[in-house]
This record gives sequence, structure tokens and C-alpha cells, in this order.
Amino acid sequence: MKPIKPAFGLFTAFLLLFNVTLATSASAETRVTFGVTEPVFSYNPYGDSVSLMYGIWCEVIGCLGTYDFRQGKYVGKLAESWEVDEKDPRRWIFHLRKNYKRSDGSIVVADDVVHSINRIKTDPRSKQGGIVRPIVKVEALDRFTVRITTKKPFATLTVNLFDSVFITSKAIYDKYGPTVADRQYPIGAGPYKIKEIVLGSRVVLEKVPGHPDARSDTPDIVIYQYMKEPEQRITALLNDEIQIAQFVPPHLEKRISQAPKLELVSHDALEIMFLAMSPKYKPWDNKLLRKAVAYAIDRDLIIKKMLRSQASRLDGPLGPGQYGYDPNLQPKYRYDPEKARALVKRAGFPNGVDVDFFTPVGRYINDKQIAQAMTSMLKDVGIRAKLHTPEWSTLWSNIQKGKIPFYYVGRGSVFDPGRALRQYFVTGGSKRIQYSNPEVDALMAAADQSFDEEKRKALLSKLMSIITDEAPAHFLWRHKMLFGVSKNVNYVPRPDGRVYINEDLRMRR
Repeated sequence: MKPIKPAFGLFTAFLLLFNVTLATSASAETRVTFGVTEPVFSYNPYGDSVSLMYGIWCEVIGCLGTYDFRQGKYVGKLAESWEVDEKDPRRWIFHLRKNYKRSDGSIVVADDVVHSINRIKTDPRSKQGGIVRPIVKVEALDRFTVRITTKKPFATLTVNLFDSVFITSKAIYDKYGPTVADRQYPIGAGPYKIKEIVLGSRVVLEKVPGHPDARSDTPDIVIYQYMKEPEQRITALLNDEIQIAQFVPPHLEKRISQAPKLELVSHDALEIMFLAMSPKYKPWDNKLLRKAVAYAIDRDLIIKKMLRSQASRLDGPLGPGQYGYDPNLQPKYRYDPEKARALVKRAGFPNGVDVDFFTPVGRYINDKQIAQAMTSMLKDVGIRAKLHTPEWSTLWSNIQKGKIPFYYVGRGSVFDPGRALRQYFVTGGSKRIQYSNPEVDALMAAADQSFDEEKRKALLSKLMSIITDEAPAHFLWRHKMLFGVSKNVNYVPRPDGRVYINEDLRMRR
């Protein structure tokens, strides 16, 4: 038995060495988890209308381009260049990169772009139909050239296409059909690929080895974990269960700033917060009542006390830095409860009026608490609002279906207002508010067709003045967004709320 003993010892030593090697290899894998406030609702890249997922799908599936805040302009990703036909401004030509490969080795080609845009138009589950509505024809001129024709000249086509058109594989779709293709083969051309999706819970991404855009200093694994409650996100961050906590409310700042291994980073959001009042439903078909709401809300007090000055007031749909912002836009509502009470009576409600008011909980900073404060302010002027707090997924689904008359919400990624204004205030743009005004429609159509920036801004200003006066929405503020971040990562949040790992996130060695 003596000869066996050293052999056993060598084998044991080998196993130990092998396990140490595995452990070392595993520990070398870098991982970052985001605690986020938006869950994923669909496997279908076009089945969500969620700002966070737009960034994820762009980085995984691939998109034509994005807005670069450092350069202040749109830049190409899959699209190498693009131009408008000088003879016919309804026609746009997009030239694609010739080496844009998916993780399965296939190359993204013009037929994929044609397929993706047509799918958005025809897929009954698509939430992005409005962005391609101006397009009447999309065709592949050759393997890497796409021509897109719009009904009328459409100056902001790139805003629509780069915002939320993701280029899915025609071959995979044709082979497997939409359900199987989306769930089992989300094979994209970006530097990350889908490792796991759990609807309503998390998305797990994995870096694609050898991808030409992949960087060595970005994490190997990125997890977006849905955490509705801010306390849950902060506790997880303090325990190193997550490395980035999205949307830290002002009253929890100190818990992060006093932690030695954490830091706070911030940005001024482009998300506009507002109260929506759908004229389709009574009593919100009454303009005077909608204007009463605008005078009843003390925005400055809420910003100071409940948001601890971590927000800037809006006096219209836009704020400074957003395209088309007009500091002289009229009317400007001030807090005037006496005027609000008079308007309620003039609207035909001498004894006040009862309404249902909906707010998300945990989706936006202090949303429930702010809604409770606004409920009290409304009651003070005779608008008795019964507050409802459904789950975000239920509320958002019903807003998109046009079932919620009065609600508190935000609209993200508004650097150019065209898409947001069409979505909420142009006839047929969506069901979210169902406001309709022929003058607004005409101004929006003229702005869309204008390639002259100053003329377009003037048209946008005029239509935003009408919307502000008509008050199908009362515009409130833009948040200053705070993020809690572990010091072992360097994260620069974007004003539009999206995350592009390759651009925004670095591991600190």
C-alpha cells in the first residue's frame, strides 16, 4: 500500500490546484449589478416602451445610431452615414457598416433593417408603431444600403429611428417565428448578449468575446435587477449586493455619502414630469378644470420640501438644454389657490368635484409622497382626488391603452420634443392622453417637414404654447437624478436615463 500513498497525495494536490485555478478564473470575472426601477415587460424588443430597455436592446440587438451627449449630435452605430436626397426630401439613404456581425457570426445587412422597420409597423405587440408611421416604404438598394421614403418630408427621421428601432435578424425571424425567435434566439450584433431575461424581475447581459466594440475595462456580466423600493436599493448597495443604485431619493443621500466604499453621482434628467388629464373623460373634457389643477399645485414647495431642491421647475413641456426650449413661453402658471377655486366653480362645480388620481409607486423619486401632497392641494381648491397606487406594470399598461383619465407620470429621453409631443398631444399619436386639436396637428406637421432649425423651433414654440394653455397636461419639473455607485466602478449616467455599458461604465482596477 506504500506506493499508493504518494500517488494519492499527488492526485489530491492536483485536485486542489485545479480547484484553486477554477476559483481564480471565476474570481477574474467582473460583474456589475444595477438596482433599477423599471422592469422588462416583454421578450419582444419592440414590445416595451421603457427607456432603460431601449438602451439595453440597442447594446444587445444593435441599433442604427444613438445621441452622443458629449458631441451634442446623433452618431452612427450600425449606420455608417446617412443623407437626405436633394431632389426629393422624402427620401433618406442610410449606408451600413460592412463588418457589423452578430454573436452567431452572421452579418447585419440591409434586409435586416427593412425587416425590422416593417415588423414594427405590422407586429400587433409592437409599442413603437408611432415612430415608423411617417414611413411609407423601406427598401434595400444593395446589401449595405437602405432607402427610406416618408409620406412627407420628415426632418427628424433620425430622432425616430435612432431612438428605438433595433435591428433584429430577418433570417432568425423567418426560421423560428416571432415567439421562438424573441425568447430563445435574441441574437444581436452588439458587444453584449442576452444571458437571461426574467420578465418583471431582471435582465442579465454577458460580454461577447472578441466583439470589435467590446472593451477590456467593461464588466463581463451586467445585471439589471428590478428593485421598486428605494430603501431596498440602498440596502443592497451598502451590502455590495448591487454596485449601482438608480434614483436615490434626497432623504437617503447621507446613507451613501457617508459610506466609505460608495459615492454619489448625478445628472440633470431630460425626463419631464407632468400630470395628465385626458379630455376624452369627464370631467377632464372641461378646460377650466384642467387649468384649475395647474394653479392648485405648488410646484416650488414640492421641489423645495419633498425633493430637497433636487429638481428644476418646468413652465411648459421643456426646460433649458432641450431642443426648442423657449424661456418666454406663455402662459406661465403660478401657484394661486384662489384662482383655482374660482376656476372650479366656473367649470360648473360650485360644490367641488370628485376624481380618481393615479400614481406609480417607486417608479419615480418620492412619487407616492408627491402624489399625496398634490392630492391635498387639489382638495384645498375643491378637487377631491381619490388616490390610486396600482403596480407600475398594471398602471403603465392601462395608460398606454387609454384607460387612465388622470395620472402622474414622466416622459423620458426628451432631448428633441418631436416624438414626445406627437405621442401625447397629436391626434392619433397614442391613446395615452387622447387630446386632439387641429391647430396643434397642423403645427406639428409643419415642424416635422421643416429642415430650417429656426423655423422649426418657432413652430414648436407656438404649438407648445397652445398645449400649455389647453392644459391636457400640467408640466411640473425635471429631476436631478442621483445614483449610488460603488467606488470599484466608474459610472457616468446619461441625461436620457439609458445605459450604454461600453460608453458609460468602467471597472476600476
